[in-house]
Amino acid sequence: MSTRRLTKKEMWIFAIGQLGWSILSGIVTTWLVTFYLPTRESVDAGAKFYVPTGLVIFGVLTVLGLITFVCRIFDAVTDPWIASLSDRSRNPKGRRIPFMKKAAVPFAVMTVLVFCAPVERISGINIAWVLVFLILFYLFMTMYCTPYNALISEFGKTQEDRMYISTAISLTFFFGTLIAYLPFMFAAPLRSFVSYAWSYRIWFIVLAVIALICMLVPVLRLKETDFVEAKPSESNAMKSLAQTFRNRDFRRFAASDIAYWIGLTLFQTGLPFFVKVSMQLDEFYTTVFLGAMTVLSACFYPFVSKLVQKHGKKKLVILGFLGLAAAYAITALIGVVPFLTGMLPGVLIVLISAFPMALLGIIPQAIVADVAEEDALVTGEKREGMFFAARTFAMKCGQSLAMLIFTSLAVLGTEQDLTSNDLTASPVGLRIVAICAVVFCVLGAVILGAYDEKKVMATLQKKG
Repeated sequence: MSTRRLTKKEMWIFAIGQLGWSILSGIVTTWLVTFYLPTRESVDAGAKFYVPTGLVIFGVLTVLGLITFVCRIFDAVTDPWIASLSDRSRNPKGRRIPFMKKAAVPFAVMTVLVFCAPVERISGINIAWVLVFLILFYLFMTMYCTPYNALISEFGKTQEDRMYISTAISLTFFFGTLIAYLPFMFAAPLRSFVSYAWSYRIWFIVLAVIALICMLVPVLRLKETDFVEAKPSESNAMKSLAQTFRNRDFRRFAASDIAYWIGLTLFQTGLPFFVKVSMQLDEFYTTVFLGAMTVLSACFYPFVSKLVQKHGKKKLVILGFLGLAAAYAITALIGVVPFLTGMLPGVLIVLISAFPMALLGIIPQAIVADVAEEDALVTGEKREGMFFAARTFAMKCGQSLAMLIFTSLAVLGTEQDLTSNDLTASPVGLRIVAICAVVFCVLGAVILGAYDEKKVMATLQKKG
C-alpha cells in the first residue's frame, strides 16, 4: 500500500498533540518546585509545606531533589523499553498512535495527582505520594511522547516537511509551556472560596482536561498507516539502544542536548523565584514575562527555515546556545549591577532570549530526524522510535539534573538553618543557579561543535 505526505493542515493537527503534552510537562516542570518549595510570600498567603524542604539528604540534597532524581533513573529504563516496543510493534493501526491513545488519559490524570498530597503538613505519606505519582507521570509521558516524536521523522518525508513539522511543534510546545504558567495569574481570585493549594489544583485540573483533548486530536484525526509504511525493527530494546548510541554524531548531539535542557529547565523552574525573590515583583509578572518571550519568539519562526537553508542547522543551534547564555547572565547580575532592578532585567531577558528560543525550539528536533533518517539509509533498519526516545531521555536527564541542582543551590545563602523544614530560596542561591545555567549553555555549544553536519546531510542528499 502506497503512503502519502501530510498536508500542512494535517501537520498542524499533529502539532496539537504536542500542545497537549507540553501543557502537562510544563505543569510539572514549572510547579513541582514552586508548589512543594514555596517562597516566604507564598507561605504568608496560605501555602503549606507538604514535604521537608531543607538540605536533609547528606546535607546537600532536598527530599524533592532526590525524588526527581529517582524518577529519572526509572525513566532510564522505560524510555528505551517503550521505544523498542513501539519500533517492534506489528499493530495493524500503526506502530505509534496506538501507544499514544492508551497513554493520553492516565498521563493527564497523573499530572494532577502529583499535586494532591493527602496530608496537610510535612509527612512521610506525602513523600511516598509524590514519588509514586511522579513515577507514573513519567511512565505515561514516555508512552505518549516517545512514539509521538518518532512520527516527526516518519511523517517528515522531505527536508521541507521535517522543518515545517519541527516549526509547528515548537510553536505548540512554547504555547503549551506558557499555558502551564496561567495559574500564576488566575489562582489568586479562587482563594476567597478554596484553600491556597486548591486554588492551584483546580487550575491544574482545568489545564489537564484541555491537554487531554489536544493529545487526542492527532490520535483520532490521523490514520498512521495512510502516511507510514514502516517495517518493524527486529532488535530488542538494549540492542537497539546500543546501535543508536553507536552513531557518533547522535552521541555528540545528545550530549549537547542534555546541557541545553539543564540550562533551560534551571531557568524555567527558577523563573517564578527570579521574579518574586530576585526582582521582588508580584508572581503575576512570571506569566507576563514568559508570555512576552513566547510571542516575540514566535515572530522569529518564519525566518528560521530560511536561515537554516543559508547557514545550516549546527551554526544556528550554537548561536542559540550562546544567546540563551547571555540572557541567563542578565539573571545572574540582578542585585549585582545597580540599575538591574524592578522590571528592567525581565524586559532584557525577554528581548535577548526570544530569538535563541526560536532557534532551539525548532532546529534540534529536525537534527534528530536527519540523524535517524541517515542511520536508516546506512543500516537499513528504521529505529526512529529509539532515536527520539534517546532524545527524550536526554531531555529528562537534563531536567532531572536541573531539578537536583536547583533545589540544592537555590537555598544557599539563606540566613536560616539549611536543614529546616520551612527553608525558602535566597537571592544568592538564585544567582548561583543562573550562573550554572550560563555554564551549561556554553558547554552545549562547545559539544555541538563536534557534530558532523556535512556528513549527515551529504548522506541524505546522496541516498534520498
